[in-house]
Formats: sequence, C-alpha cells, structure tokens
Amino acid sequence: MNVLVFLLVLTVLVLIHEAGHFFVAKFFKIKIEEFGFGLPPRALARKIGETVYSINWLPIGGFVKLYGEDEAGAGRLKVPSSKLKALDKSKAFYARSWWQKALVIVAGVVMNFLLAVLITSVLFAVVGVETPGDKVYVQAVVKDSPAESAGIKSGDVIEYINSIKVTSTQQLIDITKKHLGEKLSLKILSRQTEKVVDVTPRVKYPQSQGPMGVGIAQSSEVKKYSWYEAVIAGFKDSLNKAGMLLKASGSLISQIFSTGQVPEYSFAGPVGIAQLTGRYIEFGPAVVLSFVSLLSINLAIINLLPIPGLDGGRLFFILLGAVSRRKISPRIEGYFHTAGIALLYALLLAITFHEITRLLSGQPILPK
Repeated sequence: MNVLVFLLVLTVLVLIHEAGHFFVAKFFKIKIEEFGFGLPPRALARKIGETVYSINWLPIGGFVKLYGEDEAGAGRLKVPSSKLKALDKSKAFYARSWWQKALVIVAGVVMNFLLAVLITSVLFAVVGVETPGDKVYVQAVVKDSPAESAGIKSGDVIEYINSIKVTSTQQLIDITKKHLGEKLSLKILSRQTEKVVDVTPRVKYPQSQGPMGVGIAQSSEVKKYSWYEAVIAGFKDSLNKAGMLLKASGSLISQIFSTGQVPEYSFAGPVGIAQLTGRYIEFGPAVVLSFVSLLSINLAIINLLPIPGLDGGRLFFILLGAVSRRKISPRIEGYFHTAGIALLYALLLAITFHEITRLLSGQPILPK
C-alpha cells in the first residue's frame, strides 16, 4: 500500500509539472514530440496527433520533448546546420522569442505551486485548519512545586494573572519571569468552577520545571474557511511554506560549505519519501494530501534552482541570452546540461544506494 500510494503521489506531481510545459507550449503552437512519464527506456507508447505519449521503465521524473528543443541547446551537444534549415520554424521551440521560451520552461514550476495551493485550499475549506485558541491550560503539575502547594491541578485553565487576562503560553511565561519571588494572584477555571489562588514563582528552580512548576499548553480550535477565504489562505500558506523551504535549503548549503560535511537526514531519496508516505498514511488522507502539497512546493523550488539540466538551469541560459543580446552556443549549453543531468543522476543513485543499505542493515532511513 505504501509503495502504491507513493507511486500515485509521484505520478500526480510529475504529470502536473509536465502538463505545465505541455499546455503553455501548445498555447504558443510549439509542436510536442513526446510527453513521457518516467525515464527511458520506453515501456509503452502511443502516438496521438503529432505527439507520442509514453510510459517509461524508470518511474522517477518525466519529460516533455519539444520540437526544435535540441537546437535551443537543451539536449545535443552539436546540431548540424542542415538540420536547422530543415526544421519548421513556425513549430520549433528554438525559434521562439526569449520570453515565450521562458514561460514554457517556468510553467512546470508554476503548476506545482498551484497544485499545492489547490490542495491546501481544499483542506482549509473541507477539513479546516487547527489554529491557536485564546486559553492556556495546565498539562501537568510538578510534585512539591509552588503550583501544587497552591492547589493547581492538571486540566485547570489559567484565565487571569494579577488581573491581566491570559491568552497565550508565552504571555504567562513572560509575566511569571518578571515577578520571580513575588506573590501572584491567578484566577483559575477548575472543573467549571472559578477560583483565585496565590502562587509565588521560585527564583531558583530546575530548568525542566519552570518557576511555578507547571507544564502549560495553548488551547486550539479547528477553523474552516469559506471557499473564497480558503483560496486566499491556501495561497498565503503555500508562500510561507516555500519561504521556509528556501530558508532551510540556504541554511543546509551554508552548513555544508562551512563544515565540509553533509548533515545526516538532510536529503531523502525515493526510498525515504516512500517511507515518509507510509508514516503519513496512518494519520489519514488529509495528512497525506498535506504532505503532497509540501512535496509539490519542494519540487517547484528544486526545479527553479539554476542547476544545469533542471528548468532553472535552462531558464538561466534563456535569460542570459536575452540580457546579453547574444546567442548562447547550443554546444556549450548542451555540455552544461549534460553534465548537470549526469551529476543529478549520480546524486540520486548515491542517495538511493545509501537508503537501501541502511534499510537492509536494519538502520532507520529517517529520524524517528
């Protein structure tokens, strides 16, 4: 079941991404030679119109092959001039303006982001999202602590502290630390009964216990959005996730360059992602969909990076040519993309080998 769900998730992410390239290219009347799921060698293929639709044996990734794409420098290292003359420029990718080529390339990234927005919006409207409430309740009381001496019990709600309404755990912590060693008046709701107790926070206390000796938590509530509000909230949430992923990626790259070491569990390959999918299946469809949303944003960010062989690398050469107003040599660009793809495949194989080795040796692939 885990493998099937993982393959379904991968299929959706890849097809959505490639559909972005496909439809924008169609819009600009660029010929699509092949729409493929997975990587060659080819398993099944069928030609519909002028496009071959294929399923390939390696179920990782996918591609859209555009007519005249090689001549734009995205594939072969050298293209004979005779072939360029034989191409129908009205349908060729290489003959389009820089902004049309850029839109075709970036469309996959946009589609992945929009998929994340769609999933998140549906979850916000149908399932709702857990938001912090305005109540602070006691989770645990330490034995022989000021809180226990005052009669505070687990499950009590702290409503006021020195006549100040308590609405967050941080607020309660800040007020308490400002009045260490001083008597505080707490209004508490205990089993539907309100009472006032006096507590003197300790000046010296074990770090794990806190001044009063209580474990506290913020209440929460599930909020459902209208469809209109859900789209806006889903868009904002997806942007926030993208920002967090970019920040985390930057920190990881900085750490690798500064230490020369790759932190453990910093990357997950197909095996690791499949295992993560299995974990989330246990929590139900909503959690799995939320994970798919995060994966889609992650895929968009990775593809947008200026790495040769990825969409970002191809976009970089397109924009470089537009800014410099000089045609970038297809041969030189081809070298960069070929080297980039080779390195990416090598990295993917290394991560997968590492995960399988850990799996066979009984070690965890991911942190527990």
